[in-house]
Amino acid sequence: MHARRPATRTAPIGPGVGLVATELATVATADDPLVLVAGGRLDDVTVAYETYGTLSPARDNAIYICHALTGDAHAAGVHEGDAKPGWWDNLIGPGRAIDTDRFFVVCSNLLGGCSGTTGPSSIDPATGQRWGLRFPQIDIHDFVEVHLRLARHLGIDRFHAVVGGSMGGMQALDWSLTHPETLGNAVIIASSSRLTAQNIAFSAVGRQAITRDPAFAEGCYTADSRPDVGLAIARMLAHITYLSEDAFDEKFGRAHQFTQARRGFGVDFAVESYLDHQGEAFLERFDPLSYIYLTRVMDYFDPFALAGATDRLVADPVNFLVMCFDTDWRFGPEHSRRIVRHLEGAGLPVSFAPISSPWGHDSFLMKLDPYHDMISAFLEAPSRRGPSRASARAPHHDGHLCTRERDR
Repeated sequence: MHARRPATRTAPIGPGVGLVATELATVATADDPLVLVAGGRLDDVTVAYETYGTLSPARDNAIYICHALTGDAHAAGVHEGDAKPGWWDNLIGPGRAIDTDRFFVVCSNLLGGCSGTTGPSSIDPATGQRWGLRFPQIDIHDFVEVHLRLARHLGIDRFHAVVGGSMGGMQALDWSLTHPETLGNAVIIASSSRLTAQNIAFSAVGRQAITRDPAFAEGCYTADSRPDVGLAIARMLAHITYLSEDAFDEKFGRAHQFTQARRGFGVDFAVESYLDHQGEAFLERFDPLSYIYLTRVMDYFDPFALAGATDRLVADPVNFLVMCFDTDWRFGPEHSRRIVRHLEGAGLPVSFAPISSPWGHDSFLMKLDPYHDMISAFLEAPSRRGPSRASARAPHHDGHLCTRERDR
């Protein structure tokens, strides 16, 4: 067995993008409704979004960031009065892997979310009441259609790249398959094209924790009486899957929360305190209905099962960088290899980059030099439109070139 090479964690470069603000845009109306994949329509959709950098006169330097399950539009910089930067601030900014001195970056909150974009906790204009469980079922492709509507609102017809990690990578994949004419490159990180039964099971337990909380009240809970116990438990369960076993051992081991060990059923071990904190902190920023809707979206995602799934992409190819982390057991390397196999099988240009990191799925949110250097090199590479792009390569994390790698 080979010893794992330690990943290098460093501080972000420079001061970042500075003070930013979240903006709102209306992207669907009764005259131009959003028709959903699973049926139904939304006649009123508002999207919360942020932008960083400057759009070039030719409008050809835009990058769209697709966020993961519990992310939001605040990907970089700081809000006024808040010292905590955006969730991907280590990646986005002047001189960083996604360099805002060169690129104009857009990030929006997902349809179905709870941070400014229309979702199940929003008011249904037709009734004046919260949508609750009457909110229609949504799909990864619905997210992409909303992204494209926001792009039109911003006057952007084509993106230099679409970048996403975890569920964000699912959006980047769907976007590439269904609207390849609107982007040149796609970066898919620690993601999946089809969840395993184990992944579906984890999400199912999380949803059950929420819906079986007596306060859930069939989705008709109020701000003063939410199913917070269920939501906190769902978050605790999910968070276990975001870190590797090695990461848990390194951070906590069997350390006790208190100086003297005590037996009982309360919070005793340090890892229990950590999970308890994660659950409680989550309540301040997320809504239970959004959690059950968005986790269900991932369960049904299986784009390569559709007939002719790659036909549009073959006709108008996109350059792909597919990345994974060796200790990620939520969306492990086999998930990324499956994406690569399908794309390569269609003769598409794919660079595959497995990265060594001890921190599991959460690695995609961290400042790891090999990981960020890879993204920077890929985005800075000259455009490779056309059939010759099938030989496109990107530097591997150990300095070698890794292209068209298949399952072993």
